[in-house]
Amino acid sequence: MTDPYLYPAFLGPYGENDALLEKLLVEFMRDHVYWRRNVHPDDPPPIPTRAAQQPEFLAFEARMRRELHALSAALKRSVPFHSPRYLGHMVSDLLLPGLAAQMLALPYNPNNVSAEAAPVTIDLEIQVGLQLARMLGFASDPADVACAFGHLTSGGTIANLQALRLARALKSFPVALRQIAPPGLDLPEDDRSAFRLTPRQSIALLDEWLRWLGTRDATERSMWQRRLVGERIEQLGEARFFARHPTLEPAPVLAPVTAHYSWAKGLKLLGMGRDQLRLLPTRGMRLDMRACERELADLERQGKSPLLAVAVLGSTEFGTIDPLDELLALRDAATGRGCGFAVHVDAAWGGYLATVLREEDGTIRPRGDVSKEYARFPGERTYAALSALAGVDSVTVDPHKLGYLAYGVGAFVCHDQRAMALLAESADYVFDHQVDDDYFSRFRQLGRYIPEGSKPGAAAAAAYVTHQVMPLDHRHFGRLVRQTILATEAFVDRAQRFIGEVAGQARVCIPYPPESNLVCLAINPVGNRDLRQANRWLRTFLEPLRMTRGSTVQAHAFFTSSTTLRSDLLGRDALLGILDTLGIDACSIRDDDADADRLLILRHTLMNPFLLDDENGISYIDRYFEYLRERLQTLILGERASSPD
Repeated sequence: MTDPYLYPAFLGPYGENDALLEKLLVEFMRDHVYWRRNVHPDDPPPIPTRAAQQPEFLAFEARMRRELHALSAALKRSVPFHSPRYLGHMVSDLLLPGLAAQMLALPYNPNNVSAEAAPVTIDLEIQVGLQLARMLGFASDPADVACAFGHLTSGGTIANLQALRLARALKSFPVALRQIAPPGLDLPEDDRSAFRLTPRQSIALLDEWLRWLGTRDATERSMWQRRLVGERIEQLGEARFFARHPTLEPAPVLAPVTAHYSWAKGLKLLGMGRDQLRLLPTRGMRLDMRACERELADLERQGKSPLLAVAVLGSTEFGTIDPLDELLALRDAATGRGCGFAVHVDAAWGGYLATVLREEDGTIRPRGDVSKEYARFPGERTYAALSALAGVDSVTVDPHKLGYLAYGVGAFVCHDQRAMALLAESADYVFDHQVDDDYFSRFRQLGRYIPEGSKPGAAAAAAYVTHQVMPLDHRHFGRLVRQTILATEAFVDRAQRFIGEVAGQARVCIPYPPESNLVCLAINPVGNRDLRQANRWLRTFLEPLRMTRGSTVQAHAFFTSSTTLRSDLLGRDALLGILDTLGIDACSIRDDDADADRLLILRHTLMNPFLLDDENGISYIDRYFEYLRERLQTLILGERASSPD
């Protein structure tokens, strides 16, 4: 049943709320025009009222209309993400508060690089960071010295890059500080000890350094600052930094093999090298903690510690959730042995799942209270991982995914805003360095701290307004996420019936029970024992479920996506178990054949809140499985008809 709370939240699959959106847009476009006229109402209008009758004006309007009509016609061939018939990638209809806020803000064209270019929306972006911090369980009161800080990005890739930048700055800063050796500071005894501090220990040392600087006069303070800058890795580069500190080596990044490819990209961009990424195996598509423990023990034996350990909260392919609570326990144990490192959570997909656990006062709901609302969610492991978010050092979350905002609105949130001082850049033509040292004044110079320069303030307006209308707790935004989880549970139940219905035609399985709102299906026609043939058959099966260039939306009954199961991703034994369930011979795996070294499967992202349409008595999930059954019969009957006797 669809929660009535969500009826006004979207434009709607049928455009049901068009009048509401139109009313809002007309009202605020008029308001924008009145604002323009009243900036200096005594200024005469530069465009004359007679301009609309001039031939050049009319010709320009005609060309513009022609191109806009052509664009509008072309866009009708877009994938209908808004439809309950779309079950593909991590995208759905857009929340109406965010859509309206973004459209409202666009004509003002704010640039959130600094307060000078965006005096309103830059404050909204800082507030969005605090909203997300509260959702994650971080300190979110700007008066708290250890308050979290977050900012928006173009997507999860840039947020992950920011996590790498910050982790490297925190790890290398104590080494640089030892090199200049300010008198009176409590510094680590050697470079190795300095390089193995935890992020929180590095922040404490940074605090001590800044307090010490405050006791010096301006000339001496400037001298010490220049000396420190000259020793930092950001100034020297990796090669010169490690040449100056021969007992040290670049620290690796530990991540599960399910991690997004942006981690490899980020290491390359920062000049750290792809070799520094250690991809660890999974068990059940979740980070294998025994493998992680072994990797940490091996590094400790060498006197090293990682730069960063990454946990995935909602993997891109399968939506699986790593055992974050267990990773934090490993980190804490390593810290006790003098082996500190940062923990980052890539929650680009699953970050907003935290809303279903969050009370309005910011506390975590007991698992028993949460589970009453679902058939199976949250499992014990899922609940433990989501509850542990407050203990990590930084998080990536994408409001343009499970936050239902327009692309591109990603976000990076760090646990303690004091760390951001290590990323600060200077540019006199953009930033005012004579600002009060309070939270908002500092971060209004946003471009000093982030990878991007210019960035759209309209995106910040969309995120802020959405989170104000639908606060990030279980009584508000969590009701939207809850609807998708209920749909996922209904999908799994229907899939189990489907497996029995088609048993004489195909062997079907769910490779991994879903932990969020992604469900995969593996299908192999009865009688086929060959992996290559199974993949080729599924590609044919998928053809009408994919939007292709030149096809019309109406030609497709449903839309879905696919992914692959590979032995390097989940382990050979796990892959063999799935192949056996499907009736595929293990000997048909060929590591040297790209069409036979992995299994192609269907992948479904169940974001649309109207999949279970109680108002009209329609379950699009039931309709989808009916379509799959019809497609299966058509394909198999066609194959039988075309095969020789």
